[in-house]
Amino acid sequence: MSSKRTYPIGTPGQKWTMKEKAEWLARLTIKRSYLDEVVTKIDALKDRFDVAQYGALSYDTEKYPLFVIKPRHWNAQKPTILITGGVHGYETSGVHGALQFVDEKAQHYSQYFNILVAPCVSPWGYETINRWNPHAIDPNRSFYDNSPAEESAALMKMVKDQGAEILAHIDLHETTDTDETEFRPALAARDGIEYKPGSIPDGFYVVGDTNNPHDAFQKAIIDEVRKVTHIAPPDDEGNIIGSPVSQEGVIDYPLKKLGLCAGLSDCQYSSTTEVYPDSPLVTPSECNNAQVAAIVGALEYILKQQ
Repeated sequence: MSSKRTYPIGTPGQKWTMKEKAEWLARLTIKRSYLDEVVTKIDALKDRFDVAQYGALSYDTEKYPLFVIKPRHWNAQKPTILITGGVHGYETSGVHGALQFVDEKAQHYSQYFNILVAPCVSPWGYETINRWNPHAIDPNRSFYDNSPAEESAALMKMVKDQGAEILAHIDLHETTDTDETEFRPALAARDGIEYKPGSIPDGFYVVGDTNNPHDAFQKAIIDEVRKVTHIAPPDDEGNIIGSPVSQEGVIDYPLKKLGLCAGLSDCQYSSTTEVYPDSPLVTPSECNNAQVAAIVGALEYILKQQ
């Protein structure tokens, strides 16, 4: 193992203890307001949608309420679609893309589906622009029984409490330059392993389920998104972020094994979107539009199968 120090906290080759986690937490600051930037947009939807608070993060229950948005006139005979954003709070278009979908598209699709939208699963991460929660735990590796991440546990309980079988789950994410400059080095340091530099693809891609890939479903998402922004090419080895490309813009992960949000249910269709907001070819608005297009592509595909 290399002894090269790649992160300013901890000792290379040694896992973090509570001391290092506290040191890491002390370095973080609030950079934006969840209440001002997200909750205000949720409140503005209340005249057209049912909005319910399904919990609050214990770090500050007043600052970090958790919300789910549903179209009115829920019908148990309709299939249910779950849309999640902000599982990694720093991935901005995941949050605002989810809210834009509700504002622009949800009423139309509610004639066909029950739609559950949790637009910001990790509001503390949103404010600190961070991948983890305050305990240095990644919520998007924590979707399993007795989850150590309260963000993940609260979302799983909310979905279970709906008492509905989930037909499809679209989980909205981003891959950013800071994944390589901050978050992956921090992960290696936390776990006491050597950091091996990778690359960030320029463009949009999705992650399907290794055990249930649904290639045509993923292709439908990619084809809709390409109307809005460019699709990530594979690297010289045919990979995107280290995983083989199964088709243009698509890689697959074992969702449940990794504790990923898109694997929290036994849904028939699932996809994790990955927008690249640091590309010089896109604007923040286009990133949000790409997230909306991904959801639309998924829903239009499902409608054609019915």
